Amino acid sequence: MTAAAARLATDWQAPRAAVPVDGPVGLAVSGGPDSLAMLLLFHEVAPRNFAVATVDHGLRAESADEAAMVAKVCAERRIAHRTLAIAMTKGSAVQERARASRYHALAEWAAAEGLAAIVTAHHADDQAETMVMRLNRGAGLRGLSAMRQIAQVPGAPHLPLLRPLLRWSRRDLLAVVEASGLVPALDPSNTDPRYERVRVRDAMTSNPAFIASGFAASADHLAEADAALDWAVQTLWPQVPAGAAQIVLSPPVDIPPALALRLLERVLAHFGALPPRGPALVRWHESLRAGHVATLGGVKGDARGKAWRFTPAPKRNDVSGSDIGTGR
Repeated sequence: MTAAAARLATDWQAPRAAVPVDGPVGLAVSGGPDSLAMLLLFHEVAPRNFAVATVDHGLRAESADEAAMVAKVCAERRIAHRTLAIAMTKGSAVQERARASRYHALAEWAAAEGLAAIVTAHHADDQAETMVMRLNRGAGLRGLSAMRQIAQVPGAPHLPLLRPLLRWSRRDLLAVVEASGLVPALDPSNTDPRYERVRVRDAMTSNPAFIASGFAASADHLAEADAALDWAVQTLWPQVPAGAAQIVLSPPVDIPPALALRLLERVLAHFGALPPRGPALVRWHESLRAGHVATLGGVKGDARGKAWRFTPAPKRNDVSGSDIGTGR
């Protein structure tokens, strides 16, 4: 086993142990240097415990050849491979639409093949870029935690999404591919300055003041702090049966706002409300803290007594979305 494969074997232990179902996992491999390196490393570490899928979005003429290249690499190593073709159209928000379509196709593939999780090749440089983009938007703790090693596939909440390479650099993965003698696919969108991520990447790689590994380490620390908030919420959460029509909370008078907001998110989730935008949740909290009655997402909070009581709001003919309604 190579040194790089031994390193992956160590990094793979924690995410794999988090998957509650035994069985093979599915690797998302585009043919680019990052995902191709992941394929090669997994072939050394777990040669019979994974399958590979390549999503062809149909947006570039070269994409079919790139998928065929990955299929050939897999065939030579007796690895199961599928090309998942998506009929996408060019237009606005193409990267966001492509991402959603890609995860949907991967989730369907995983269900059809009985795969326990989807694995992607996101790495430390990706993590740093994501964190900088979210800093630019003024993200809070949860957003700055960026990508997690263990998450869920978007749109498929019961399918784990694993990222074992978040401590690897782009250069580390390129070295794995170069040592194999393979030539990876190069997607021109990865150098197109019209995309925010490309602009951030160019700024970070052209200025030695930015250290990607430092950003990635900070994201890990912030993720730990985010998990600590969730743990604290769990300790404050009352014993509420599923489907209960009322929740009564008695938060401490000096509860930090960040913790109070997490509690209110939990309230909304209990009643099946959609996650609100941050400013709306802050306004709801301010109204309750002031001892008012306030409604958000179809949930009425009454803070006129010592405790905060939450019930489904009466149905109204004029649905006004997530606007805050208050009263004394």
